[in-house]
Amino acid sequence: MTARGGNRFLMLSAGYTGSLLIGAALFVIALRTDWDRRILALFGALTLLIAAIYIRDLFALVFTLTTGVLMLATARYLSLAVNDLVLRVIGISSMIYAPLDAWDDTIARSYLRSDARMMAEEIGGTTVIWGGLWLVISLAVIGLTLRYGLGRSSNISLPRSL
Repeated sequence: MTARGGNRFLMLSAGYTGSLLIGAALFVIALRTDWDRRILALFGALTLLIAAIYIRDLFALVFTLTTGVLMLATARYLSLAVNDLVLRVIGISSMIYAPLDAWDDTIARSYLRSDARMMAEEIGGTTVIWGGLWLVISLAVIGLTLRYGLGRSSNISLPRSL
């Protein structure tokens, strides 16, 4: 992929941090608000828009359109509890993806041409250092998200001993 302009550090970090931050936001929204239907409908509409604008492969198009329609149908016809669960699953899955991707792309297979490798080449350090940094940051964000999301005003009741 070729890009012009922008901040190279932010662009190379976005792959590892974008999923993490979106997942954390969705998880906290699901736990702390009643916006679940609106957020899931928004994601469904965005998914359909992305499918219409960018996807040309038949399988990917059918999969993406189906996902968008199912999100919109869930938001419209299923209970708030189901919408809440769907957002929690999407949020936690997106958060978990970040450290797994950082580990796999930068530490387990540091020889690959990854964002961390390009970061090391352009800014300095090694692929493993950048991967390790993103791994630590992602684990810290997940920990903070769980701590905040599952706090006193969460819609999940936890025993006080936790």
